[in-house]
Amino acid sequence: MKILDLRQVASRRLDPLFEEEAQYWLDELLWDYRLSQQLIRKFIDAKSLGGYATFEDEQPSGYGFYINEEQKGLIGGLYVSPKHAGTETPAVLVQELAGTMRATPRIHRIEAQLISFGASYDAALQAEGFRLHQRNFMLLRLADVPLAAAPVSAGLRLERWDDRYFEACARLIQLAYANHVDSEINDQYRTEAGALRFLKNIIILPGCGRFVPEASFVVRPQTEPYLVGAVLNSNVSAGVAHTTQICVMPGYQRNKLGLRLLAASVQALKSLHYHALSLSVTATNTRAVQLYDRFGFKLLKTFTAAVWQE
Repeated sequence: MKILDLRQVASRRLDPLFEEEAQYWLDELLWDYRLSQQLIRKFIDAKSLGGYATFEDEQPSGYGFYINEEQKGLIGGLYVSPKHAGTETPAVLVQELAGTMRATPRIHRIEAQLISFGASYDAALQAEGFRLHQRNFMLLRLADVPLAAAPVSAGLRLERWDDRYFEACARLIQLAYANHVDSEINDQYRTEAGALRFLKNIIILPGCGRFVPEASFVVRPQTEPYLVGAVLNSNVSAGVAHTTQICVMPGYQRNKLGLRLLAASVQALKSLHYHALSLSVTATNTRAVQLYDRFGFKLLKTFTAAVWQE
């Protein structure tokens, strides 16, 4: 095996991996990953993306990249061809990525959410001291959902997303995920500033698809500016949307507001001729998992969220 720094590699050398990876995303998750790969290629060719690629007999077998944000590192992507799943490639890439970030001054935390297609990274992550959380990738066929959006409770207003809600939604996310397992997985949820960065990433940048404001909603009291609920959706392939965020303020979480937000999303997506909606949820978040089960979502795949803390 040969391992190279991504800054020594032209993106075209990884073409076989990119094509194979994109096909798995489309076949298994109904997600067109090529837009994300365009960004990855751009940064690789600009020699501005930290990471590694592995080769066997000059053919690429895997790659991974990382991003450092202040005192935190992120494993932004990791793909090993299933043809090399049983080799040392997955462990080598995890070791190199984690080791490089840990050796970076001021990095005290590393996060990763890794969807694998044949290769498993769990043992390697645990060997590097990561805590693992299972997450479920779920899919809803919209034709199977006959219900229309129900009105929200008296005194509340359901409104389509508008960019003026960025800061209010960031406050909502911080409050909704206080002492929640998802704030352990993603520490951006712990502060308004972090939640605002998260929102801009999923709404402005294409890493989670193209944002669909026509199918994204907020709920607020009729006479107040703050939000008590939100659901945000993106387009990830032809006719397929993905819920990038759904949350409800504590104190409003037992009046079926999450159900009404999902129903509003489905109604809007159907009117836009979508046929499927996906989302991901942490397996130990049992209330949310039960809600999605009742709504008709089916489990497509499990994947791993991992956290290392110094």
